[in-house]
Amino acid sequence: MLFLVCVSAAFGAQAKDKAAKRTGRAAALHYLDGELQRYEQQTWYWQRLTGAPLANTAGRTLASMSVSDLEGTVRTWQRRALTAHRRAQRPPHMREWMCIHHFEGAWNDVGGPYWGGLQMNITFQEHYGGWLYRTKGTADHWTPLEQIWVAEKALQSRGFWPWPNTARMCGLI
Repeated sequence: MLFLVCVSAAFGAQAKDKAAKRTGRAAALHYLDGELQRYEQQTWYWQRLTGAPLANTAGRTLASMSVSDLEGTVRTWQRRALTAHRRAQRPPHMREWMCIHHFEGAWNDVGGPYWGGLQMNITFQEHYGGWLYRTKGTADHWTPLEQIWVAEKALQSRGFWPWPNTARMCGLI
């Protein structure tokens, strides 16, 4: 009788250990999935802002990944997010935009028909910063960095001509 009780207790302990491991794995996967999504979103935000191509996911499903594989994937996306963020902090024409801003409005200027620190009208905001305009509203709700990167997009096709007077004062046209 004592033997059956010991064997029964041993099997019960093994079952609890397996259940605990499954629960621990599920909790780890849940946490790592949240981290992965956070770093993916950060990466894509900075890439979208700077006009860089969006990084692809590997296409694997969470269920097919081990905890260590997922940890590695999270680290990869963490590095991507950091790289994209660092790139975004250095717009190519920052000095020129700061000169134009010096003669334009405050970064949170709401004085339509022009908004923000680079005085962008609605058509300009929709065309060059459409996703920001749709998600945040007019440029006075954007960060200075967001406003500068939207202006960078316009610079590629229009030069500094949307700011004829201030660009002239800055020696840009």
